Amino acid sequence: MAPTPVVVSWSGGKDSSLAVAALRADPAVEVVGLLTTVTTGYDRVSIHGVRRTLLERQAAALRLPLHEVLLPPAATDGVYEAALLGALDALRLRHPRARHVAFGDLFLEDVRAYRERLLAGTGYDALFPLWGADTRLLARRFVEGGYAARLVCVDTTQLDATFAGRPFDRELLRALPEGVDPCGERGEFHTFVADGPIFATAIGYDVGETVLRDARFAYCDLLPADAGERGREARRPRSRRSGPRG
Repeated sequence: MAPTPVVVSWSGGKDSSLAVAALRADPAVEVVGLLTTVTTGYDRVSIHGVRRTLLERQAAALRLPLHEVLLPPAATDGVYEAALLGALDALRLRHPRARHVAFGDLFLEDVRAYRERLLAGTGYDALFPLWGADTRLLARRFVEGGYAARLVCVDTTQLDATFAGRPFDRELLRALPEGVDPCGERGEFHTFVADGPIFATAIGYDVGETVLRDARFAYCDLLPADAGERGREARRPRSRRSGPRG
């Protein structure tokens, strides 16, 4: 029997990376594409604030086609929902057999219910390959599994702005205040993943300035390294990778 084709809701962060890894480890599943929300006025991944160029390099390193949900700045829920439905219609033409969209959500019941409600009647079902995982163990698995990531957005009402731009590593996990989820599941922070077992190559980048938006969100700007260069942040040696590339 042919594997079930699945499209992954891709933020570029650690949870969506682990969702791709989990799906690729299942022989009954084939990941066929990525679905990402992009804010057109800024040309960046929505909420995360990562430049579209870096998003495109992630997709190339994953060897997966990228499908975008295009939003204007300050889009309402209604605008987002209409844009998502339009993107799913386009996705159906590109991947006619795909009837599942996977999300990296971990434990927020209201978020899961919202996604399931959005997909109801579209012909797509929602998958949650990481659902219910212990976030402490998941964060540790990510760090120890050969991934490299950095915090690109911090909600300063939940976490100090100085965490923006820090690598997501053992030191950061030790430094997180009590009450902050180690995976940032309540929106405390968002990440950009530049390397890991799921990528064919690393995404080189330089760390830019950190700015505060809406008097709340601290964004660390990541600058794409020039084509052909590694940049200051590059992938770890192959010998340190664990497990097969998915």
